[in-house]
Amino acid sequence: AQVVESGGGLVQPGGSLRLRCEIAGATVPLRSIGWFRQVPGKERDAVSCITVSDSAAVYATSVKGRFTIARDNAKNTLYLQMDNLKPEDTAVYTCNAVLATGSTYWGQGTQVTVSS
Repeated sequence: AQVVESGGGLVQPGGSLRLRCEIAGATVPLRSIGWFRQVPGKERDAVSCITVSDSAAVYATSVKGRFTIARDNAKNTLYLQMDNLKPEDTAVYTCNAVLATGSTYWGQGTQVTVSS
């Protein structure tokens, strides 16, 4: 499977961005899909994930109420709507897809920079 993100960029504090993740070539159903982020020198953290079987979404405490994850089933596309962005949201955001077999795929990442 291939995972490709887009939609990152530079935004001022309080602004919004929408990330997009396209998942292609999966030969078995997806188990979960989600967004992670990482800043230099720190571990990659989970931002938000969806369990495909019941569409249950979970969010990191730091983004709850500001970020919204959504999936377009027909297009195998995942979105992350990020509102009221803060400088501490600056990171490389990466999409993750886990197949029913347990195989895990990562995108190349997209940079999000929140700065005035």
